Amino acid sequence: MQIKVVGKGNIKKGRPYIFAANHFSYLDIAMMGFIPGDVVYIGKSSIRKVPLFGYYFKKLHIAVNRSSLKSRSEVLIRAKNAISKGSSIVIFPEGGITTGLPPHLNKFKDGAFSLAIDKQIPLIPVTLSFNHLILPDDGRLLLNFKKGKIVIHSPIETLGMNSKDIASIRNKCYSTIQDQLWEDNHLLDTEKTIIKTL
Repeated sequence: MQIKVVGKGNIKKGRPYIFAANHFSYLDIAMMGFIPGDVVYIGKSSIRKVPLFGYYFKKLHIAVNRSSLKSRSEVLIRAKNAISKGSSIVIFPEGGITTGLPPHLNKFKDGAFSLAIDKQIPLIPVTLSFNHLILPDDGRLLLNFKKGKIVIHSPIETLGMNSKDIASIRNKCYSTIQDQLWEDNHLLDTEKTIIKTL
């Protein structure tokens, strides 16, 4: 499958980032493998049950049980440690495949934005434009052969920000990804009925 990657120049070598991407398809995790550099994923703990892939995820990445406060706290500590060692973090701020109406985004959770501000590192929105068409979340797991597209947007700087700025960068990230999804999927204005979440 051909993959078009736009915006690689927005990533500076040797600098850690938080990458925040939309999540409509099981293909998203694999597609984020095109992000260059040392990258650690944060994903739900159920991923560890997937044959083969789950084993590597458990060994190399950070799994979170979202129903457990203790697990969420431990994930935050591990993510901060990974960043301190120079790794970037990939987070899907919708918290899973939750929208049901792609390419419309669901509400973003605060974790990615809080982490970026806490570590004072840039957050980069990433749009996965067509994964919901290539591998829809419809229970059939049937792959449609269509060219994939990843857009790596300009970094959102967090230097000097604090917890009061979380909503601001969350909204900016959300709008950046949503506008790109609408543009790439050629939605008419009448089809851009956003689920109000912000």
